[in-house]
Amino acid sequence: MNNKNANLVTDNPVYVTHAGADNAPETVTCTASGTVPETVTCMASGAVPETATRTASGTVPETVTCTASGTVPELTPSTGLESATGPVTIPMYNDYLFRALLQRNNRVLKGLICSLLRLDADQVLTVSITNPIELGDTIDNRYFFLDIKVLMNNQTYINLEMQVINEHNWTDRSLSYLCRSFDHLEHNQDYRYVKPTIQIGLLNFTLFPEDPEFYATYQFLNVKNHMLYSDKLRLSVLDLTRIDLATEEDKSYHIDYWASLFKSTTWEEIKMLAQKDDVINDASSTIYQLTQEEKVRLQCEAREDYYRRQNYVEEEFARKEAAIAEKDAAIAEKNAVLAERDAVLAKKDAALAERDAEIAERDAEIAERDAEIAEKDAILAEKVAVLADKDSEIAEKNYILAERDAEIAEKDSEIARLKKLLSGKGN
Repeated sequence: MNNKNANLVTDNPVYVTHAGADNAPETVTCTASGTVPETVTCMASGAVPETATRTASGTVPETVTCTASGTVPELTPSTGLESATGPVTIPMYNDYLFRALLQRNNRVLKGLICSLLRLDADQVLTVSITNPIELGDTIDNRYFFLDIKVLMNNQTYINLEMQVINEHNWTDRSLSYLCRSFDHLEHNQDYRYVKPTIQIGLLNFTLFPEDPEFYATYQFLNVKNHMLYSDKLRLSVLDLTRIDLATEEDKSYHIDYWASLFKSTTWEEIKMLAQKDDVINDASSTIYQLTQEEKVRLQCEAREDYYRRQNYVEEEFARKEAAIAEKDAAIAEKNAVLAERDAVLAKKDAALAERDAEIAERDAEIAERDAEIAEKDAILAEKVAVLADKDSEIAEKNYILAERDAEIAEKDSEIARLKKLLSGKGN
């Protein structure tokens, strides 16, 4: 009986009974994913692959393929994901589910960070969440923040957050998170030991609609020559709603796969993505397991209820803003009409002023004529005074003008009469 090592990936010893080419049983010590020993029995069939049945405590038997050498390949326990169909009951961008996924599965956390930071897997040795929560415990939506603080390779702080609702404060909020995380030195510790800090927001909305971008990264630069001030502060934004804008570099690190996972609405979509990337396959299985845990599911549903209430508030706010904007537009339109009317009135005032000038000129002529007609001076002077008073009576100008025109006509008639009288006297 020979002892051989099987290539399994977890930590509990499992004894595999294997029949070799001589049909003599062999014992293979393996590492399995369960918490209790498991047994796999293989029957030899020469040099071709053999079928083994693995039975774990609390699980149904699974069928695996072994090699004739007596080694057993990695055994992946069934998660139930393969049988999941139809719409997902909890959106993949649920921020509680996002935290639960990354807290439950360190390999997924590492994979996501490698993609977002565009790093190879061998560049990330360790990732650990420094602010874990007790999954399933009730949270207070008013005061609880689900940002995930991560320490990478014991030398870089990363703050991850899934932001579902646009509260119109992300730029200030993300800067606050970034600065708060950057301020991590102990008392009297030298500033040279400050660790790089990265803030990454996964947003279910477009931060800058006028300049959309799938994955954007910001750093402190000289505004003139764009020289980097420091590489220790960095802020990135992943827009889950604009996967169509993913660059070739984004795609090469499968950032578009992660975004597609978080935007998936059916298990069929998730399983298709899982076939493209091993880490996303792992993430998909963990997500399915989490959604089957009642306490976790209840907290996810509580967050969904919170989103609905927040969305209602946002919609009401937007509705009121739209109503105010509509009223402002109506007021602006009325103001434009009033301005147009003011322009018309100003034009009329100018015409009236011109007519007043004409009247004044006529008054001068009448005054000259009054000088020639001595007996009419008193009458003409009175009329001139009346005309002068009209300058201060703008509201009655049309009436005054009509009256003055009548007076002028009367005077013209009088003058004609006088001329005729004078003409008669001359004869």
